[in-house]
Amino acid sequence: MGKLKNERHERFCQEYLVDLNATQAYIRAGYSPKAVSQCASMLLAKPGVRKRVDELLAIRSARTGINQDRVVRELARIAFLDPTALADLDEVKILENAAADDRAAIASVKVKSGSDFTEREIKFADKLKALELLGKHLGMYTDKIDLTTDIVLDFSGGAPDGD
Repeated sequence: MGKLKNERHERFCQEYLVDLNATQAYIRAGYSPKAVSQCASMLLAKPGVRKRVDELLAIRSARTGINQDRVVRELARIAFLDPTALADLDEVKILENAAADDRAAIASVKVKSGSDFTEREIKFADKLKALELLGKHLGMYTDKIDLTTDIVLDFSGGAPDGD
């Protein structure tokens, strides 16, 4: 277990796991709301606190079986699902031989029956959202523009060539 300075640090770590929001965890742990976002970030950056949070996340991942690989696999199932391998689109019904992995991509199945009709609807998980999340995971989209450059300034006192 990571060595923490006090019980409130442990409470912060436990609260952080609720929603992975350092600001809210800081408040829930009983710290003063003054300059909360800056203080929360500084607390989370402390090596002992960061180590404890990482330990708690690893424990939760082992307990639940949820990890990054599993999430990416689920997103890939949704993103690359061929609906015709899962459902008979003419009859609007799930195929009997549909794989369990494919069936996991079904968001809902609705059947409405009336006196002279039966209406069926199969809704699949959002394919575009899954592709977007996979793309973000792979770094395909950037919300920031990197403006770093390799300009070398010479302050030796001499005038640049050509002046």
